[in-house]
Amino acid sequence: MVNLGLFVRLEAKPGKEAELENFLRSGLSIVQEETETIVWFALRLGPSTFGIFDAFNNEAGRTAHLSGQVAVALMSKAADLLTHLPAIEKVDILEAKLPENSLVGGGAHSKRKS
Repeated sequence: MVNLGLFVRLEAKPGKEAELENFLRSGLSIVQEETETIVWFALRLGPSTFGIFDAFNNEAGRTAHLSGQVAVALMSKAADLLTHLPAIEKVDILEAKLPENSLVGGGAHSKRKS
């Protein structure tokens, strides 16, 4: 069951907004290879404020993602792209609505047959 997440807030340096957006867009192909990352969203919250929200079935998946390729790449570019280090918040997911055909790691949602 999807019950853990991360919310990451990113503030682009002036003039680096497009570069940060492109970086986030390129992260999708990498995250698609992470079998324990159930959902991943790259967000634009304002003119220079961006974010990432992702969700996991367990702590092992969340921990693996935090040390994965996107996280490593983001930290290597942080000084160039961001006004300050990313604000990473671990969150608990209370409820979730996912597509019927999504694979969510053994929860009742993934076992339902119509």
